[in-house]
Amino acid sequence: MDPLFGKRLVILGMARQGTALARFAVEAGATVTVTDLRSAKTLQGTLEALADLPSDRLRYVLGEHPFSLLDDCDLLALSGGVATDSPLVIEARRRGIPLTNDSIEFMRRTPAPVIGITGSAGKTTTTALVGQMGHKSDRQTWIGGNIGRPLIADLHLMSAADLVVQELSSFQLELWDQCSPPVAAILNITPNHLDRHKSMAQYIEAKGNILRFQKPGDIAVLSADDPGSLEMSQMVRGRLRLFSARQEVADGAFIRNEHIWLGDRAGARPLCRVIESRLIGPHNVLNVLAAVTLADSAGIPHEAIVQGIRYFDGVPHRLEMVRELDGVQYVNDSIATAPERALAALAAFDEPIILMAGGRDKDMQWGEWARQVERRVKHVVLFGELGPVLAGQLGTTTPYTQVETMAEAVSVAHANAAAGDVVLLSPGGTSFDEYSDFVERGEHFRLLVREMEQHERL
Repeated sequence: MDPLFGKRLVILGMARQGTALARFAVEAGATVTVTDLRSAKTLQGTLEALADLPSDRLRYVLGEHPFSLLDDCDLLALSGGVATDSPLVIEARRRGIPLTNDSIEFMRRTPAPVIGITGSAGKTTTTALVGQMGHKSDRQTWIGGNIGRPLIADLHLMSAADLVVQELSSFQLELWDQCSPPVAAILNITPNHLDRHKSMAQYIEAKGNILRFQKPGDIAVLSADDPGSLEMSQMVRGRLRLFSARQEVADGAFIRNEHIWLGDRAGARPLCRVIESRLIGPHNVLNVLAAVTLADSAGIPHEAIVQGIRYFDGVPHRLEMVRELDGVQYVNDSIATAPERALAALAAFDEPIILMAGGRDKDMQWGEWARQVERRVKHVVLFGELGPVLAGQLGTTTPYTQVETMAEAVSVAHANAAAGDVVLLSPGGTSFDEYSDFVERGEHFRLLVREMEQHERL
């Protein structure tokens, strides 16, 4: 019998994670109440997707989050976008009601070994690449968590012979207790989501939960090149493995003579040349090294690891080449929702850059971004709520144009680009001033570039 059987569960937020948990919990025998501030009309598609579940076991409270929801509540679950300082969550804690989310409930039940991956940047690419390596080994591999389909939706299909590769955000990890993946990585730690976590200390605390509950026989993978990641080594309870593009490491992946090497207790051996990876930029070299170390830690054969490196094309909206038009490359890096990610994108190109930057701010520091833009960028096109903030950061020597919308930004970028340039959408801010998420923003950029191509052909 599932631990949720007979429980009264309240789910705060009908995002994909909360919706998946609602279905799982009802089918496990819980009585579920889902609450969301949005209206039934706005949530029509989601409500229809759950319409087959029994109405006496699933009810909705929409447009408000009344405290009365907690009167007969055994457990409060948060969707990924719900802050832990929201009034209903604070009241639940005051009443001693336990908090959970879909990733915790999945981790408590999965029969398959889990590779858990977090970090301020690169976790989606690394997760997808490790998943590709798992697929190349002909092992049933499930990829999800903070990306793609919530893993709890497929829990009933998994077996102990499978492999799970789970991306975990700080939002998901901040609630974790008593469980950590047996193989876990913190790729890097830089300021991010400080609008949510309020301080770096809280942000680091959340990230640390991926290691905090590991067992002595588990494996932690950290970056030898990132001080924030390496500092987490004090939390490691089992085997520590490292990855580095700057130095050789005894246990983990590194670069030697332009080849990727893998070391362990038996020694080191080369796997393939660095240039065999199709990913763009030095930050992606680190993602590949992390993936190599994680895949090897999970027992994926070296042949499958190499095949994964060679055939992995990357993840949409992450330095994604949309197309080349009139000698200008148009690159979609909509995932760059923090200045550090935008800096990594700037470092990926030697060509002159027309940078499209903007969106919504997350109380981030922009000093280094402004210095690198002045050094590397030919022209900056600023858009969205963040535009005026970034304009104030730029020096007098950096040419820039400030606009309101993405469509205007693409038009101005195109007008300022010449053959041999790169038009790079790497916003640095979140998408929530105009879009539902970075995916929608990236898709709009793709569409605008395609429409521009069609116009040029007329």
